Amino acid sequence: MVTTSPSHAAALVPTLTRDEPDAEVTGVVLLLHGGTEHSEAPVGNRSASWYRMRAIQRAVTPRAHERGVATWLLRYRTRGWNGTGAVPIADARWALEQITATHPGVPIVLLGHSMGGRTAIHVADAPGVVGVVGLAPWWPPDSPIAALRGRHLRAAHGRADKITSARATRAFVTAAETVAASAEFTDLGAVGHYMLRRVGDWNAYATETALGLLD
Repeated sequence: MVTTSPSHAAALVPTLTRDEPDAEVTGVVLLLHGGTEHSEAPVGNRSASWYRMRAIQRAVTPRAHERGVATWLLRYRTRGWNGTGAVPIADARWALEQITATHPGVPIVLLGHSMGGRTAIHVADAPGVVGVVGLAPWWPPDSPIAALRGRHLRAAHGRADKITSARATRAFVTAAETVAASAEFTDLGAVGHYMLRRVGDWNAYATETALGLLD
């Protein structure tokens, strides 16, 4: 069952697209879409970043529902990181609060692309979060690892990515090994940032890894 919170982009509130299984919910995958470095513009109905993660949500959901796992996709209020990530981080924490209120006690995996991966590593310390999966994540060299303490970290990146750095992702995963329960990097080969080549491989990685962390 898919439910989407009413869209109030003009009022700048975050929204959620929730796909719930018919059975008892045993876990939740929270999907976090990408964005841009600087923008105060709302995430509108034509957001390519949001639609790309909606496609990932559709790919993950059938297998997730077989296991009683719900998939929730967050739409941030605004598109940009804007120096501090204040908006996407606050919106992700709000989404996590909605999950724990709706499904108290279930484990949660954060599945983020690009800026969504950056957001995820800031909120991984929230109650219930067991792991983070980054898809071509945006993890600059000064990215913090503290919120990953005791959590699992997985990341996949393509070497042809010109938007974010596969080398930086690998370095971040190595740094996170000092605090995370486990940390693994997967090289997806000569693919770019937007996950438009080898779509099946991206979908399979997202599905198997996110659900695997819920085991």
